[in-house]
Amino acid sequence: MIKTKYWFPLFALSAILIGLYPLLYFIIDRNFGLLQTKDISVLQSISWNIGFYTHIILGGLALLIGWSQFVEKWRKANPKFHHQIGKLYIAFVILSSLSGIYIGYYATGGFIASLGFISLGIIWFIKTLFAFLYVRKGNYQMHKKLMIYSYSACFAGVTLRIWLPLLTLIFEDFFSAYKIVAWLCWVPNLIIAYLINKNGGSS
Repeated sequence: MIKTKYWFPLFALSAILIGLYPLLYFIIDRNFGLLQTKDISVLQSISWNIGFYTHIILGGLALLIGWSQFVEKWRKANPKFHHQIGKLYIAFVILSSLSGIYIGYYATGGFIASLGFISLGIIWFIKTLFAFLYVRKGNYQMHKKLMIYSYSACFAGVTLRIWLPLLTLIFEDFFSAYKIVAWLCWVPNLIIAYLINKNGGSS
């Protein structure tokens, strides 16, 4: 599916590193990163905490394992393993996207940021669900295309962490940067996914 040997290692490495990123919330003081911008009432909310940790843990796991599904040699060599990883990925995404939609209502940056992250969660959920439904029907071509869209949405976890520090430096204001990155972290990803699909699923 993805044959370009030059950028794929960087793609995979970044997915692995950011996929492991949620571990930091259990290793060091949780009062870092985005949590520093949250009101105490939100941080003390049981439902928000369930949603937050479900989103980051399962989303991280989806990011961590999902890239491997795009290695054509691995898929052909061990289709059973591909199916097992795929099932895990879909389960992780369904739960992470739904919890992401919920915590999106509390996003730092207000309505603009909330709308961006909620939209991402909805698109991620829909693309992944339909990818599952199509493969159940034996339509592997549509499954393949939808999974490219799904992982491009999942990869927003990486692109957010690339864009956010850059935009914060440019605007010299975290909140302005965060409103933009709520959209910038995933819209270009979907455009790239569209171009990959238009090119036949390879890049």
